[in-house]
Amino acid sequence: MMKRLLWSLCTVCTIVVLCLVVSCEKPLLSVDESDEDPDGNLTVSVFQIEKTPFGSVTRAAKPASEACTRLNYAIYTLDGTRVRQVNQVSTDANFGTTTFKLEAGEYQLVVVGHSASGNPDTKDPKKIKFDNADGFTDTYTYYETITIGEENVEKPVALNRITSLCRFVLTDETFPAEVKKLQFSYTGGSGAFDAATGYGSMKSTQKMTFVVSASQKQFDLYTFPYQGIEGTIHLTVTALDASDGIYAERTFDVPMQQNYITWVSGVFFNGSGTSTTTITGVTVNTDWAGETHITF
Repeated sequence: MMKRLLWSLCTVCTIVVLCLVVSCEKPLLSVDESDEDPDGNLTVSVFQIEKTPFGSVTRAAKPASEACTRLNYAIYTLDGTRVRQVNQVSTDANFGTTTFKLEAGEYQLVVVGHSASGNPDTKDPKKIKFDNADGFTDTYTYYETITIGEENVEKPVALNRITSLCRFVLTDETFPAEVKKLQFSYTGGSGAFDAATGYGSMKSTQKMTFVVSASQKQFDLYTFPYQGIEGTIHLTVTALDASDGIYAERTFDVPMQQNYITWVSGVFFNGSGTSTTTITGVTVNTDWAGETHITF
């Protein structure tokens, strides 16, 4: 009887200790959890997104709601630990403005604007990552190290584009009836970026799949140039039938540069069937004004 009593007391004590430990720990944030605090001491407002138009050396500033459908705000300690985050969609009443409650100290502030179908993983500011399921779109960012003291801080921010765009255009008059989808798979760029530099920060295999439509001949493929302002992606374009079998496939080496378009256009279905055609050694005019055209 005494042994049972002692065992019960030990069990109760263990449970109490575990509860105390858990209650003292800072809860981890889920991807969709919001740390917005209307009574906070840091207010971040996206007052414009600076769009350098692809194909033009002029600059145009647009409000956030005209340039993207999602905004992601994240606050990190200087060592890269995320301590606050807020995710917004363009239908939110306060889209473009949020407020955080922070203790005094220095922090990293990151704001990301995009139109993907979901939010990127913002746990690590050096690897803010989009995935293939949500897609890749034109992306804009803002990064700054900020200091929080006794006074409230109002921080208006302007986001800048960090993506590179491959615009793939089919000049075929018609598509073969057997073709139901086009799949674009590319390496050499990155689906993640370092918030401080805006450059791609991890090697990725990016994929985009489109259902074939007679009205769609243009396909936009975005990437973050890996560890620099420019690079080359290895692009495989696959035409799939109703059973996802390969009807035709071609590969391309495409030069890319941050904030620029590379157009790749030509007749894709030229009777080559399931054979693979590789185009390499493309020469690019380094004096481009925003666009490069490559015909295959």
